[in-house]
Amino acid sequence: MAANLATTGPAQAQTPVGLGVKKADPGAKKAFIDDLISRMTVEEKVGQLRLISIGPEMTHAQLSEEIAAGRIGASFNTVIRRDNRPLQEAAVQRSRLKIPLFFAYDVVHGHRTTFPIPLGLAASFDMAAIERMARVSAVEACADGVDMTFAPMVDISHDPRWGRTSEGFGEDPYLVSESARASVRGFQGPSVDRPDSIMAAVKHFALYGAVEGGRDYNTVDMSPMRMHQTYLPPYRAAIEAGAGGVMVALNSINGVPATGNTWLLQDLLRKEWGFSGVTISDHGAIAELLKHGVASNAREAAKLAIKAGIDLSMADQIYLAELPGLVASGEIAMAELDARVREVLGVKYDLGLFADPFLRMGKPADDPVDEKVDSRLHRQPAREIARETIVLLENRNRTLPLKKAGTIALVGPLADSGLDILGSWSAQGVAGLAVTLRAGIEKAVAGKARLLTARGANVTDDAKVVEYLNYLNWDTPEVIQDPRSPEAMIAEAVALAAQADVVIAAVGESRGMSHESSSRVSLDLPGSQRALLKALKATGKPLVVVLMNGRPLAIGWEKDNADALLETWYAGTEGGNAIADVLFGDHNPSAKLPISFPRSVGQIPIYYNHLRIGRPLTEGKPGNYTSQYFEEPNGPLYPFGFGLSYSRFTLSGLKLSASRISRGQSLTAEATLANEGPYEGANVVQLYISDSFASVARPVKELKGFQKVALKPGESRVVRFEIGEDQLKFVNAELREVLESGRFDVQLGLDSRDVLEQSFELA
Repeated sequence: MAANLATTGPAQAQTPVGLGVKKADPGAKKAFIDDLISRMTVEEKVGQLRLISIGPEMTHAQLSEEIAAGRIGASFNTVIRRDNRPLQEAAVQRSRLKIPLFFAYDVVHGHRTTFPIPLGLAASFDMAAIERMARVSAVEACADGVDMTFAPMVDISHDPRWGRTSEGFGEDPYLVSESARASVRGFQGPSVDRPDSIMAAVKHFALYGAVEGGRDYNTVDMSPMRMHQTYLPPYRAAIEAGAGGVMVALNSINGVPATGNTWLLQDLLRKEWGFSGVTISDHGAIAELLKHGVASNAREAAKLAIKAGIDLSMADQIYLAELPGLVASGEIAMAELDARVREVLGVKYDLGLFADPFLRMGKPADDPVDEKVDSRLHRQPAREIARETIVLLENRNRTLPLKKAGTIALVGPLADSGLDILGSWSAQGVAGLAVTLRAGIEKAVAGKARLLTARGANVTDDAKVVEYLNYLNWDTPEVIQDPRSPEAMIAEAVALAAQADVVIAAVGESRGMSHESSSRVSLDLPGSQRALLKALKATGKPLVVVLMNGRPLAIGWEKDNADALLETWYAGTEGGNAIADVLFGDHNPSAKLPISFPRSVGQIPIYYNHLRIGRPLTEGKPGNYTSQYFEEPNGPLYPFGFGLSYSRFTLSGLKLSASRISRGQSLTAEATLANEGPYEGANVVQLYISDSFASVARPVKELKGFQKVALKPGESRVVRFEIGEDQLKFVNAELREVLESGRFDVQLGLDSRDVLEQSFELA
């Protein structure tokens, strides 16, 4: 069965056929590509720079003819072998130079099996789990003939109004960077030319998560120092991990669109960072240079993009129409065109496609009869990983774990939605194969407890929002409205609650609310769901709120009124089983928030590692003439790194191995983590460093390490972190990475707010 691939390790690479070129020999690669380029016409070179999808751009038949004519270099969104094989045959049998295609797809958090959204994966603080997700995803994608994924998405987000917050790993550059490295390792495996590995194309380069107002596709205006200190490190981490591709962002950066930004794509990416892979425009981005107002026509747009360093043009015709004329006129030198082509051919070489164009497609006889069958899924790793992403936010009077006994009422518009539990960008995930929360609970309590269910409310009663969500580009409607009145649905839910010992309410956002272009002006639960929760609270029954969402929400009422509160994000194919495992104590939650939860939208942006300021608010003291909002507390509702356990963990006895070190030396920080509760479990010990005095204002603290430690009841363990120059350096106003002498505060905690602290001096 397919599931064995995820647990027994990657399959052995097949013996290359065809040209037999070897990726390990850079000299052979250069010679091969030089020879191929020397035999190409200008039109064939331009063709290699086009990334085209079956669908809105072209029919399958048109695409095949364009490929045979040498006018297409790669395709995306085609994930069925019997569809892709004729396209590859057109390239390697019918085109003049027999240059193979590569096939790309958005494998973001799973392929056939959908794992939790990346924001949830980051909550695990478990890099092995993230790498395992990517490895399983690569195995599944390769089985469908996919060569490259447009992932990981590593945009830092400080504004949860942005719909694509769900696709990223949160607010912290260290955590996002580590998640990026783990993702690339998993996708690409030990070698990207193996039949079970896909190439990672990190996105969106750069700063896409900092769009003004959290509004998708908006502009970004940012100081260079902040870019280098906070926003750029995750992209660089993915590249250092070996990512072979970079997808370029749609936004402008300080007035210059990324798609035409020579500083970004040449000076920074290739010259400073040494990237040698392929760059890919986002969908239609070259044409959008006209709308940005930096190109007056398509010819100027093509010239800007190729000179800036865009190799592959995704889903537009501008390169095809304009590049031959630009080369003929001398406006684009042949060497410039060849440089872009070389990078595309180099990726195909690295992927092993010149050796075997059908490396990930296999033989026709092995094609699956039905792509969308359960036997192709990897359910065990999906369930195990999903459990690690669920954050326990509140648990009053030890409401959780629940007993598998008595009568349980399950209500809420997301309780039985297989589509929503998959989350956005769920690739080839099938809603009908997903385990909903209702199905997971039914299985968990079968023969032991009585389960009563009711919808209780629609996700929203706003007709315009429903119309928008159903306009999104999916095959089926995103939101199905219950035609009953809100009052009738709430009355039914309340009647069931009256019969129950405990009420579980599954509320949050439909997946389309946390998606590309789905930016929000409010972070509150929709009014229909808040009204349901208030009615359930009024019954006096214990209320367990299960959140499903792709961004931090303003859940002050839920925090104050729920007896237990679980953040489950969108947990994926096995989400219902994983959530049930946590609800009934078969798994002790250990996840932590990878992003701060604001009290209200008015606090945005809010993030833990903000810069020091001259008039900070001191908690417990009058706030006059300090930096504050006077209507509510300054801090977040839930801080970065926060998450509870069913057990009681304590951290004590912080010690530093030295109070003073010199450059080139390091010290050790240690503390004792103890499980003083009744349940076996794990917790994440987090290391923060605070630079007390520097040449520029520095963050109040920065995450520099974390360890997830599992302990049995009554067990304790000393947790140690080494602190050296890498943890103390920063980018100064001259954009140089520097190490400055002075005092540093070392903080260890189980979240970013409640920490132990000791100091040392760097001479």
